[in-house]
Amino acid sequence: MDYMIREMREDEYPLLKEFLYEAVYVAKGAEPPDRSITDSPELQVYIRDFGSSRHDSALAAEVNGDIIGAVWVRIMDDYGHIDDETPSLAISVLRPFRKSGIGTALLNAMIERKKTDGYSRISLSVQKANYAVEMYRKAGFYVVSENEDEYIMAVQL
Repeated sequence: MDYMIREMREDEYPLLKEFLYEAVYVAKGAEPPDRSITDSPELQVYIRDFGSSRHDSALAAEVNGDIIGAVWVRIMDDYGHIDDETPSLAISVLRPFRKSGIGTALLNAMIERKKTDGYSRISLSVQKANYAVEMYRKAGFYVVSENEDEYIMAVQL
Protein backbone atom coordinates (compact mmCIF):
# COMPACT_ATOMS: atom_id res chain seq x y z
CA MET A 1 0.00 0.00 0.00
CA ASP A 2 1.35 3.39 -0.98
CA TYR A 3 1.13 6.03 1.71
CA MET A 4 2.85 9.27 2.56
CA ILE A 5 3.75 10.69 5.98
CA ARG A 6 3.59 14.47 6.05
CA GLU A 7 3.10 17.46 8.31
CA MET A 8 -0.56 17.93 9.18
CA ARG A 9 -1.81 21.31 8.03
CA GLU A 10 -3.56 23.66 10.44
CA ASP A 11 -6.81 23.42 8.47
CA GLU A 12 -6.72 19.64 9.06
CA TYR A 13 -6.44 19.87 12.88
CA PRO A 14 -10.23 19.40 13.30
CA LEU A 15 -9.65 15.82 12.05
CA LEU A 16 -7.80 15.13 15.30
CA LYS A 17 -11.17 14.71 17.03
CA GLU A 18 -11.93 11.69 14.83
CA PHE A 19 -8.46 10.26 15.32
CA LEU A 20 -8.76 10.77 19.07
CA TYR A 21 -11.96 8.73 19.03
CA GLU A 22 -10.21 6.02 17.00
CA ALA A 23 -7.35 6.03 19.54
CA VAL A 24 -9.67 5.10 22.42
CA TYR A 25 -8.87 1.51 23.31
CA VAL A 26 -11.81 -0.89 23.09
CA ALA A 27 -11.23 -4.34 24.58
CA LYS A 28 -12.04 -7.32 22.38
CA GLY A 29 -15.76 -8.04 22.57
CA ALA A 30 -16.57 -4.71 24.24
CA GLU A 31 -18.90 -2.11 22.76
CA PRO A 32 -17.15 1.04 21.54
CA PRO A 33 -18.00 4.15 23.56
CA ASP A 34 -20.27 6.84 22.20
CA ARG A 35 -18.43 9.41 20.07
CA SER A 36 -19.25 12.05 22.67
CA ILE A 37 -16.46 10.57 24.79
CA THR A 38 -14.08 12.91 22.96
CA ASP A 39 -15.95 15.85 24.54
CA SER A 40 -14.92 14.78 28.05
CA PRO A 41 -12.37 17.06 29.76
CA GLU A 42 -9.91 14.13 30.08
CA LEU A 43 -9.82 13.73 26.30
CA GLN A 44 -10.34 17.33 25.23
CA VAL A 45 -6.84 18.12 26.56
CA TYR A 46 -5.47 16.20 23.54
CA ILE A 47 -7.15 18.38 20.91
CA ARG A 48 -8.58 21.62 22.33
CA ASP A 49 -6.87 24.62 20.69
CA PHE A 50 -4.35 22.32 19.02
CA GLY A 51 -1.68 24.34 17.28
CA SER A 52 -1.79 27.18 19.79
CA SER A 53 1.40 26.08 21.56
CA ARG A 54 4.89 25.86 20.10
CA HIS A 55 4.99 22.32 21.56
CA ASP A 56 2.05 21.15 19.40
CA SER A 57 3.06 19.03 16.42
CA ALA A 58 1.08 16.65 14.20
CA LEU A 59 1.89 14.35 11.30
CA ALA A 60 -0.60 12.69 8.96
CA ALA A 61 -0.52 9.46 6.98
CA GLU A 62 -2.18 9.94 3.61
CA VAL A 63 -3.44 7.38 1.10
CA ASN A 64 -4.88 8.54 -2.23
CA GLY A 65 -5.38 12.05 -0.88
CA ASP A 66 -7.21 10.89 2.28
CA ILE A 67 -5.78 11.15 5.79
CA ILE A 68 -5.96 7.67 7.28
CA GLY A 69 -3.70 8.12 10.30
CA ALA A 70 -2.34 10.77 12.61
CA VAL A 71 0.23 11.16 15.34
CA TRP A 72 0.40 14.26 17.46
CA VAL A 73 2.22 15.53 20.51
CA ARG A 74 1.79 18.37 22.93
CA ILE A 75 2.81 19.18 26.46
CA MET A 76 -0.37 18.62 28.44
CA ASP A 77 -1.64 17.25 31.71
CA ASP A 78 -2.94 13.99 30.23
CA TYR A 79 -2.83 10.34 31.19
CA GLY A 80 0.76 10.06 29.94
CA HIS A 81 2.05 13.28 31.55
CA ILE A 82 5.54 12.94 33.03
CA ASP A 83 6.63 16.57 33.38
CA ASP A 84 6.23 19.99 31.78
CA GLU A 85 9.17 19.44 29.41
CA THR A 86 8.01 16.14 27.89
CA PRO A 87 5.42 16.11 25.11
CA SER A 88 2.76 13.42 25.33
CA LEU A 89 1.95 11.45 22.20
CA ALA A 90 -1.35 10.29 20.72
CA ILE A 91 -1.57 8.13 17.62
CA SER A 92 -4.32 6.52 15.61
CA VAL A 93 -4.78 4.78 12.28
CA LEU A 94 -8.23 4.12 10.83
CA ARG A 95 -9.26 0.47 11.26
CA PRO A 96 -9.01 -0.66 7.62
CA PHE A 97 -5.37 0.49 7.56
CA ARG A 98 -4.20 -0.94 10.89
CA LYS A 99 -1.49 -3.59 11.19
CA SER A 100 0.04 -2.52 7.88
CA GLY A 101 3.09 -0.66 9.22
CA ILE A 102 1.55 2.81 8.93
CA GLY A 103 1.33 3.30 12.69
CA THR A 104 4.98 2.35 13.08
CA ALA A 105 5.96 4.74 10.30
CA LEU A 106 3.98 7.57 11.92
CA LEU A 107 5.49 6.82 15.34
CA ASN A 108 9.06 6.72 14.03
CA ALA A 109 8.56 9.91 12.02
CA MET A 110 7.36 11.77 15.13
CA ILE A 111 10.24 10.42 17.21
CA GLU A 112 12.69 11.74 14.62
CA ARG A 113 10.84 15.07 14.40
CA LYS A 114 10.93 15.66 18.16
CA LYS A 115 14.57 14.59 18.34
CA THR A 116 15.39 17.17 15.64
CA ASP A 117 13.33 19.75 17.53
CA GLY A 118 15.56 19.24 20.59
CA TYR A 119 13.24 17.40 22.96
CA SER A 120 14.84 14.81 25.25
CA ARG A 121 11.90 12.39 25.42
CA ILE A 122 8.26 11.72 24.54
CA SER A 123 5.70 10.01 26.78
CA LEU A 124 2.40 8.22 26.27
CA SER A 125 -0.23 6.25 28.07
CA VAL A 126 -1.45 2.89 26.80
CA GLN A 127 -3.77 0.18 28.06
CA LYS A 128 -1.76 -2.92 28.96
CA ALA A 129 -4.04 -5.07 26.80
CA ASN A 130 -3.55 -2.88 23.71
CA TYR A 131 -1.59 -4.63 20.95
CA ALA A 132 0.18 -1.30 20.30
CA VAL A 133 2.29 -1.83 23.45
CA GLU A 134 4.59 -4.03 21.38
CA MET A 135 4.91 -1.36 18.67
CA TYR A 136 5.91 1.18 21.32
CA ARG A 137 8.50 -1.19 22.81
CA LYS A 138 10.02 -1.85 19.38
CA ALA A 139 10.30 1.94 18.90
CA GLY A 140 12.29 2.20 22.16
CA PHE A 141 9.57 3.14 24.64
CA TYR A 142 9.99 1.76 28.16
CA VAL A 143 7.61 1.64 31.13
CA VAL A 144 8.01 4.62 33.47
CA SER A 145 5.10 3.69 35.74
CA GLU A 146 1.98 1.58 35.67
CA ASN A 147 -1.29 0.91 37.38
CA GLU A 148 -3.62 -2.05 37.13
CA ASP A 149 -4.77 -1.24 33.59
CA GLU A 150 -2.20 0.95 31.87
CA TYR A 151 1.41 1.82 31.33
CA ILE A 152 2.96 5.26 31.22
CA MET A 153 5.80 4.86 28.73
CA ALA A 154 8.58 7.11 27.45
CA VAL A 155 11.28 7.05 24.83
CA GLN A 156 14.62 8.87 25.18
CA LEU A 157 15.43 10.90 22.08
